[in-house]
Amino acid sequence: MKRMRLPLIALAAAGALALSACAGGTPAAEETSAAPVEEVTFEAGTTMAALNEAGTITIGTKFDQPLFGLVGPDGTPEGFDVEIGKLIASELGIPADKIEWKESVSANREPFIQNGEVDIVIATYTINDKRKEVVSFAGPYYMAGQSILTLADNEDITSEDDLVGEPVCSVTGSTPAAKLAEIGAEPVLTDTYSNCLEPLRSGAVVAVSTDNVILAGLAAQNEGEFKVVGTPFTEEPYGIGLALEDTDFREWINTTLEKIYEDGRYEEAWNKTAGTVLEFVSPPAVDRY
Repeated sequence: MKRMRLPLIALAAAGALALSACAGGTPAAEETSAAPVEEVTFEAGTTMAALNEAGTITIGTKFDQPLFGLVGPDGTPEGFDVEIGKLIASELGIPADKIEWKESVSANREPFIQNGEVDIVIATYTINDKRKEVVSFAGPYYMAGQSILTLADNEDITSEDDLVGEPVCSVTGSTPAAKLAEIGAEPVLTDTYSNCLEPLRSGAVVAVSTDNVILAGLAAQNEGEFKVVGTPFTEEPYGIGLALEDTDFREWINTTLEKIYEDGRYEEAWNKTAGTVLEFVSPPAVDRY
């Protein structure tokens, strides 16, 4: 199938795209796997040294997000967030087959990090000040923006102004859900964005609202049913969540992100996953707060 790159607003026309590269099988995963760096050393006592010595890392990611984190037929997640995780692991000397992937929905990302159930979270995870009170963030590595998904034949909703007073589905614990309440919509909350699609089909809600890249994946995965409308009305900097005040690890991840930006591995990971549908945008500068 020929690869196509579409602007987000044109996703309604992506009927021919079956999202094969993101929801496909093992070959796509092998194509983008990162070879571990050999003979790396880290300062004793750091998280990097501990992970390198253990030879494994646990990464929280989404399992239902086309383009970014979606479980494939072999039971392992695929997508852009997953590839970023593989690249970070590779710089720790950890091969992709030694990564333990743990499903992290919006509501459990902070608890998973705080409880030590994961080492990092890469899961369309917006950096904000409230979250930074309980976890740390490296990045951002991508800048998304909140947008709107409607039925393909809906002509009544064209912007966030049309959501005021209307039931709109989003996810518990997410920044988009908070924004919906702020603008006067009536949030209808569930645990995953895929669970918003049936209420949209049935008319129980008039729209789904979250980050544009998430909506783009859902629209592309469900050919001709839905469309992304309007322009993004927030900025959502995606970051990598890790334990609060683990400054050494955060700085190391930031340096690693800058490395993969410069050497082309970031763009390669994008092109083989989300880039099968979405245009490439240069990554934002990391924030070394």
